[in-house]
Amino acid sequence: MSFRFIHAADIHLDSPLRGLARRGELAGVFLEASRRALENLVTAAIDARVDFLVIAGDVYDGDWKDYATGQFFIRQMGRLAREDIRVFLIRGNHDAESLISKTLTLPPNVFSFSVRSVQTETIEPLRVALHGRGFANRHVPDNVALTYPAAKPGYFNIGVLHTSLTGRDGHDVYAPCSVEDLRVAGYDYWALGHIHKREIVSDEPAIVFPGNLQGRHARETGPKGATLVTVTDGRITSLEALTLDAARFEAVEIDTAGMTDPTTLFAEARRVIAATRDAAEGRPLALRLTLTGETVLHDYLSVQAEQVREEMQALAWEAGSDILIEKVRDKTVSPRGEARLSALLGFDAILADVAADPAFRADIARTLGEMRTRTPGDALAQLEGQGGDAEALAEAAIETATEAILAALGHVGSEPEGAR
Repeated sequence: MSFRFIHAADIHLDSPLRGLARRGELAGVFLEASRRALENLVTAAIDARVDFLVIAGDVYDGDWKDYATGQFFIRQMGRLAREDIRVFLIRGNHDAESLISKTLTLPPNVFSFSVRSVQTETIEPLRVALHGRGFANRHVPDNVALTYPAAKPGYFNIGVLHTSLTGRDGHDVYAPCSVEDLRVAGYDYWALGHIHKREIVSDEPAIVFPGNLQGRHARETGPKGATLVTVTDGRITSLEALTLDAARFEAVEIDTAGMTDPTTLFAEARRVIAATRDAAEGRPLALRLTLTGETVLHDYLSVQAEQVREEMQALAWEAGSDILIEKVRDKTVSPRGEARLSALLGFDAILADVAADPAFRADIARTLGEMRTRTPGDALAQLEGQGGDAEALAEAAIETATEAILAALGHVGSEPEGAR
C-alpha cells in the first residue's frame, strides 16, 4: 500500500510587508504573495492527489486585522474538503492561541491539535498515526518533544512539532530539542516548522523543515514551498521539494574588481538581473544587489549612490516589468594609491591645511602625551618598540583621522554599514 502527503509550515498568511513599503505598484504583488502561495499549495495537493496535508505551525502571522485573513484560509481548506483531502495542523508561535482574538469554525476536514498536550489522531485506512500539539504561548522555552508518546505499533508514525531544534541563525529559540530527543519516540517522519529555510535534518528517521511557503523579506531568498512525501509499504520512498512561492526575493553580488567605467558595471548588472529573472521562472522579483571588490569606481558609487540605484532599477524595468530593485549595497573599496574623488572636489587640500597647522598638531600630541602617561608599562614598551613616540603617534593619529573623514565624506548619501 502507498500514500502521499504534503508537509508545509510557516505560511504566515497576510504577513506584513517588510522592506518594500512605499515602493509602487509592484510592492502590492508582494503583499498578496502569501495568499497566492497558499492557493498554490492547495492546488499542488489537489493535482498530486495527496491523501492529506500537514501544516506544522504558523498558519497566520499574529492577530488578524479583520476576518478576511481567516476567511481566506477557510476558503482554501474548503477546496481541499471538496477533494476529500484531510488537513492536520498545529499552532506555532506566530499564531499561538493567546494571540488570535478572532476565530472562525474550521471545515470538518481540518483537524487542529490541542494546545494543552500532545494528541494522537489516526487515519485508519492508511494505518497512519499523527502525533502533535500546538502552542498557546508565543514563547515556549520547554523541551516538549520529550512529552510525545512512543510510536504506535503497526502504523506509519508522524510527529508534528514547531521547534527551533538546537537553534538556527535568524530564528528565536522555541520549544528547543535535539535530534536524539526526536529519535527516541521511534517515529517514521517528523514534520517540523519554525525554521524558514528548507532542511532535511535527518534521513533515518526523516526529520524535515520544509521552509516557509513564501519569502517575506530580503533575507528570505530563493525558492520557497513545501515537501511532498511518498510512502510505500510503510517506508518513505521519496521526499520532493515543491516550489510554491508566488513572488521571489533574491540577493546577488556583483564583483566590480578591475572595472574602470560605470558602463562596464551597468553591462554586468544587466546580465546578472536577466539571469536572476530567468531563475525566478516568471515570478515577480525583489532583488538586492551588493557591489563588492576593489575598484576605482568606489568614490563614484559612494557619492552617486542614488543615481546608481535608479540606473539599476531602469535596467530591471528593461528586463521585466515585475522586477524591483529592493536595495543596492556598496561594499566596494578603493585601490591603494588611486586618486580620490574627494581630492578632485577639494576636500583633501582642506584637510591637508588643517593637518599641517602647528597648533592643531601640538594639540593632538599633547592629548596623546596625556594618554601615554596612563598607558600600562607593557603596552607602552610595545608602542615604543614600534617607534611609538608622541610625534609618531600624533602623525599616525592625524593620518587615521584624515582617512576616516575622507571615507565619511565619500559615503555621503549611502547606507551606513550594518543597516538592513
